[in-house]
Amino acid sequence: MQLYLIRHAQSENNALWARTQSENGRSSDPLLTEIGQQQANALAQFVAQSDENATTDKFDIYNRKGFPFTHLYCSLMQRAIQTATAIAEAKAMPLVSWEMIHEWGGIYEHDEIGGQHRGLEGPNRAFFTANYPHVALPVELDGKGWWNRPFETREECFTRAQRFIQALEEKHGDTDDKVAIVTHGGFFYSFMSALLGSWGATIDFQGDKRIWMAVNNASITRVDFNDTHIRVAYMNRIDFLPPNLIT
Repeated sequence: MQLYLIRHAQSENNALWARTQSENGRSSDPLLTEIGQQQANALAQFVAQSDENATTDKFDIYNRKGFPFTHLYCSLMQRAIQTATAIAEAKAMPLVSWEMIHEWGGIYEHDEIGGQHRGLEGPNRAFFTANYPHVALPVELDGKGWWNRPFETREECFTRAQRFIQALEEKHGDTDDKVAIVTHGGFFYSFMSALLGSWGATIDFQGDKRIWMAVNNASITRVDFNDTHIRVAYMNRIDFLPPNLIT
């Protein structure tokens, strides 16, 4: 199995943080910005370029022959759905939601005075059916919002990433599937930390420094799961974006 972790394109909250370095004024479920839409389109056109032989060339470690995705998943957050929709349309393939790959925290509001986070109800089946009818939804999603929990801590997200790896193995392990998931920066960090066993790791370099993995909007990371090992082929690939679209 090959796994492609794609971070969603720039969201309204990403742009807000870049301007203010603050969560004040954030949206609980932001949409893509105009730049984000351009990033998503560039990403979609890039991965849609494919060679018919790409599915059989296991030595094309940098995907120079294309991206022969067999499955495309996205979280139930709108910025991920919008990014994944561009890919699905460009590659003419179905888009399936996977609730487990949402951003850490879940759906929440930020208290600008106290700095606390309060969990909110996420969109329900009727919302997604009306706004994103092309997305295959979880069977269990009904009239209640998909998120009905308190704010999720980073430690809880790490545990969720561990569960996702297990679920991924159950769905696609021991196959030649090329699985793409459109997810989020925080979940990407949790996933890679779970995979590498580096959660909370620090290096004593003139004082403890926590290890962090940067991931740009619309970037692609590839991880290959083989019979004998797991190979990180590349991380944070954004060479298809022009300089003005790198965020």
